[in-house]
This record gives sequence, C-alpha cells and structure tokens, in this order.
Amino acid sequence: MIAVELRKLARRPRTWATLLMLDLLPTTVAVLLAVTHLGPRPGQGPAFLSAVLSNGTLFSVAALAIVLPLFLPVAVAVIAGDSIAGEAQAGTLRYLLTRPVARSRLLVAKLVSVLVFVLVAVVLVAGTGFVVGKLLLGGQPLTASTAVTSVSGSTLTPVQVALRTLLAIGYVALSMIGVAAMALLLSTFTDSPLSATLGALAFLIGSSLLLTLDAARGLAPYLPTRYWLSFIDLFRDPILWRNVERGVLLQLVYVAVLLGAAWANFSSKDITS
Repeated sequence: MIAVELRKLARRPRTWATLLMLDLLPTTVAVLLAVTHLGPRPGQGPAFLSAVLSNGTLFSVAALAIVLPLFLPVAVAVIAGDSIAGEAQAGTLRYLLTRPVARSRLLVAKLVSVLVFVLVAVVLVAGTGFVVGKLLLGGQPLTASTAVTSVSGSTLTPVQVALRTLLAIGYVALSMIGVAAMALLLSTFTDSPLSATLGALAFLIGSSLLLTLDAARGLAPYLPTRYWLSFIDLFRDPILWRNVERGVLLQLVYVAVLLGAAWANFSSKDITS
C-alpha cells in the first residue's frame, strides 16, 4: 500500500510542478542578487540573505527562509489536503476500502507519502539553493581552510556549516510535518481537497496574525508558527538551543494530537464516496 501511494505521488504532474515552483522562487532571488549585487541590510529581509553576496554557501539556508513563511506550507497543505479528500472526491475512497484494506493501513500509507513529499521538498530547496548559490553568488569552496561567518559574527568551519545545515533541514521538515498533520486531519472530515487545504492554511495564517498581537502574547508560545524560523539560532556561535528545543517539542505535540485525531475520525467515519 505504501509503495502504491508513493508511485501515485511520483506520477502526478502536480507533484513535480509544486516542487518546481518551490525551487523557482529562491532561484529567482539568487539571479536578482547576482545581477544587481544588491542585498538587504543585515537584519532585514529573509534570514542570511544579506550574507550570501559575499559567500553563496549559506544560500541553501537562505532558500529555506525564503519559502518557509508561505510557499512551503502552501505546497505541503495542498498535497496533504488531497490525501484522503481527493480519493473521496474522485469516488475511489470507498473502492479502496472494499478490497479490503484496513483504514489504519490506508491512513498510514497516505501519511508516509506526504512525509516523503515534505522531506523531498525541503531537501530539494536546500540543495538547489546550495548549487545556485555556489554558481551565481560565487562562494568560496568548502575546504578546511575556509570559514563562514555565523549570525553572531564569529566564524564557522565547513564541517560546522554542513552539520548545522542538516539540522536546519530536519527542523524545517518537522515544522512542515505539523502543517501536513493539520491538512491530513481536515482531509478526513471533508470530500473537498480545496476545503482541507484552505482550512489548514487558515489555521496557519491565524497563528501568524496572533503572533503580531500584544493581546495574544500569552498564546504565542503555543502557536504552531511561533518557532518556525528558530533554525536561524543553529547558525549562532554558540548555538542557542532554547527556541529550537521548544519548536521541536511544540511540533511533536501538534503532530501527535492532530494525527491521533485524524486516525480517530477516519477509523469511525461513514464512507459514502
């Protein structure tokens, strides 16, 4: 069942179009930076974008910061929102469950395919950002004799940059799994993939708006988008683990609760389509 879902994911043109669009934005930004040599001032614009003009090595992380606030969550919500609701809308969900296939097994297969998409999307954006940054922004080669300036102003060795980039990729992927869990939950409640996608995005937009309100300050530590950009702290020297750890814990709680609710609803749902 998992292999079937992965093949379906790979064969859909929408999957590849979504990945292409995710890569297009940071690539466009890199081209503009390379042509104009004009970057934002430190502290302005997406993280690390002000530093990539002097060293394109960090553009892989900058690419993640570019797509994370909007484009990556939208892509994940679209794929996850279609997982169950798409089958119901096409009239194939009832057919799938009469093979017979256990509902839990089907839900796990759908979840695995979504998780694979999340991981591929995050790794592809970071990998494309690294290649584009090296080609267009002229970073020095990663050797033992070179170093990259951290957010704190000190220098990081190539090994440190590589390890922290991997941690950042894992952190962003975990954050997007939280988005996927929300969209998957809503996908079990509706026969419309669009409704599931828009519902997940509305939840995330509401979270982002509440973070800007002083009246909602007490809720801020519990909002799903609160620690999304905390992977920036991985590139401080020393690493500031506080917000990273809180972000990981918060996402794990959201994922566990949302996936548990999705399983509870789907396992008892009356399938009519």
